[in-house]
Amino acid sequence: MRKEVMRIYLFYCSNSISREELARCCSELEGKQIKTIGLPCSGKVNVPYMVKAFETGADGVVILTCERGQCRHLEGNMRAEKRAQAVDSLLEEIGMGRGRIATVQVKEGQAGQIVGEVRDFCARIGDLSRSFGQKTKYSTTSDSDKTQPASARVKRGQ
Repeated sequence: MRKEVMRIYLFYCSNSISREELARCCSELEGKQIKTIGLPCSGKVNVPYMVKAFETGADGVVILTCERGQCRHLEGNMRAEKRAQAVDSLLEEIGMGRGRIATVQVKEGQAGQIVGEVRDFCARIGDLSRSFGQKTKYSTTSDSDKTQPASARVKRGQ
């Protein structure tokens, strides 16, 4: 059986971290497929971008922002955080549960912080799927599924 890889979309402010530094951080996150999307400011991330990430198969979305008070565009980091909260509420409404979006404030010279926070976020996503009892590509087949004929399992869940 092939093990599925967790897919994370990572939107980042190009003023808070360079592409090269982010690539080094992502290389330390083994077993996860990270798609990075650079933005001129984290405030440019909007609801349709984040929803589209989930529509195309993302298990989670991380937004890297500047520290509070350090945004070159005044309030971009706060706008990104509010939009992430809005999408988190939408995800709860459709039954995916809260917690699939995280905003991380990038502190200057602490790239290792990003790796740790993204690892913690991925662990929370896995826990979230299990706590809701949702059948995901990361969960194992339950005993009740094993007793049903394969045709019944395909029709029900695909």
